[in-house]
Amino acid sequence: MRGSVATYLTVARCSARRYAGYRAATAAGAFTNTVFGIIRAYVLLQVWHQQPGLGGYDASGVVTFVFLGQALITSMALFGGGIDLPERVRSGAVTMDMARPVSFQTWWLADDGGRAAVQLIIRGVPPMAVAALLFDLRLPTSVGTTSTGMASAGIGGVIGTWGLFAVSVALGFLVSFGLRYLIALTSFWLLDQRGLESAYTLCAVFLSGISVPLTIMPGALRGLAEALPFAAMMQIPADVFLGNRTGASLFAAIALQAGWAAVLLASGRALTARATRKLVIQGG
Repeated sequence: MRGSVATYLTVARCSARRYAGYRAATAAGAFTNTVFGIIRAYVLLQVWHQQPGLGGYDASGVVTFVFLGQALITSMALFGGGIDLPERVRSGAVTMDMARPVSFQTWWLADDGGRAAVQLIIRGVPPMAVAALLFDLRLPTSVGTTSTGMASAGIGGVIGTWGLFAVSVALGFLVSFGLRYLIALTSFWLLDQRGLESAYTLCAVFLSGISVPLTIMPGALRGLAEALPFAAMMQIPADVFLGNRTGASLFAAIALQAGWAAVLLASGRALTARATRKLVIQGG
């Protein structure tokens, strides 16, 4: 890997500063996330009042699940985008990216990481804060709501849950980046990757858990959805946060995220080598 860690940290910091600069758009996004979260919460509460315990969630659990989704939806880029590579391929500016003495893939990972961090904080925290005022959320504040199964009492359980949740979110982001980066790379051949991005968005909406928990899906469909990489972006981090996975199930879920991240990043690296071996700039 070319380039130093400090270089990629600088790239991430500059990306974060760029996205944080659009204050009006960011505020509007946080407001929209909050409003849609409230609407979705009330809709699902009606369903859970009719069928208590559906999918293994109680009322507070499903409301927390909804707002976790609202907090992660933009940082995980479940609607696609977030990587500007296709536009740079079409304009020819990608030649400058290829000339940098850094890893091409890692550069874009750092750039997307800065974006995701800003979106998680600015567009994720406000909806959760508002939800905490309006609803009874299930937060990891006691042994009964921790997901680690390792701590015996008090603060140890809280630290364990939040720490594993952070790891799960980080792995989910790597999976998200891996998928979107592969799609972005297709612009070297297709020039217009928007069809694939639409397919990605459709799959992410229905198979990540952002619409409804995957646990309420019928057997075979649920098994397929939980095995695909989309579940790693939303369903698994939410389950870790809510304490719905413990022991072997918890570590199997984390291992699934890590496995998909490794496969997708390795595939991206291989496709990058192929895509950048020979490049023809339009018009030249």
